[in-house]
Amino acid sequence: MPATDYKDYYKILGVSKSADEGEIKKTFRRLARKYHPDMNPGDKAAEAKFKEVSEAYEVLSDPDKRQKYDQFGQYWQQASQGGGFNTGGMGGVDFGQYGSFDEFINELLGRFGGFNGGPPGGSGFNYSQNTGFGGFNDFANYGAPNARASNTSADSESSIQLTFEEAMKGTEKKLIIGGSETVSVRIPAGAKNGSRIRIKGKGQRNPLNQSRGDLYLKVQLKPHDFFSFEGDNLICELPITPDEAVLGATVEVPTPTGQVKMKIPAGVKSGQSLRLRKKGWPKKGGAGDQLVRLQIVPPTKMSPQERECYEKLANLRTQNPRAHMKSI
Repeated sequence: MPATDYKDYYKILGVSKSADEGEIKKTFRRLARKYHPDMNPGDKAAEAKFKEVSEAYEVLSDPDKRQKYDQFGQYWQQASQGGGFNTGGMGGVDFGQYGSFDEFINELLGRFGGFNGGPPGGSGFNYSQNTGFGGFNDFANYGAPNARASNTSADSESSIQLTFEEAMKGTEKKLIIGGSETVSVRIPAGAKNGSRIRIKGKGQRNPLNQSRGDLYLKVQLKPHDFFSFEGDNLICELPITPDEAVLGATVEVPTPTGQVKMKIPAGVKSGQSLRLRKKGWPKKGGAGDQLVRLQIVPPTKMSPQERECYEKLANLRTQNPRAHMKSI
């Protein structure tokens, strides 16, 4: 910029000249979030303020440019070779290549991620916008490095709650996006907690080129009373009686597709797991395994005859499971 157009970047960001990099970055993110055009549609004053704070951050966030700015004041750009200035890891910038500051700010937004292209979860900060479906939010991420403004998108992420049965069998959900747009989403069988479902072209709009990003639905699976997950396997806990553990037995076990008979071998221990192959959670090409963790449950109420039998067993018992502890 010409020397006569000197701006006090510290004053624009509202930080002191001794502010460190973290404080400058935190302040810029707050202001950029406040004044971003997407948060203030049609507000020219907010748009101008957004450009101003972006310009200030572009200089103060770079140690080399900040040093020249602090040293030479309004003549800091002249101190850089060739009228341009070095942007460090972002490459060189020559204002002569831009017809207006709007062109420069669009380029700048692309360089440090005005809107993050690609799946959500990159670095930067978020803002939320209610979509009108239940209570979930869309998130547009800022801060993706090396993204060009012309290629950036407005991918967003929301959460969707499913019951155990819905996730296991698959289901179809109708979502209301932005309060007016209804979208039908097919949830495939076997969706697990934390898995993400992509809905192409249903994210937010890129404010730079108006292209629409994708919507990613992150599955939140409601807890089940009997089943849980251990890695890729479905797991459950099965109570058995002492005599079943000692003598062995054949019992019925619930699976996602119904009851099955399972043989318990004699002499099992409490906490031991048995495997039901291909009776677990649906997956590509079939189903995973279900692990059945045994829990030996002693009787809490006994008839006089039962107690008498247990007392006889105690008197007849020849094994001492604690014999190895005598040497400790």
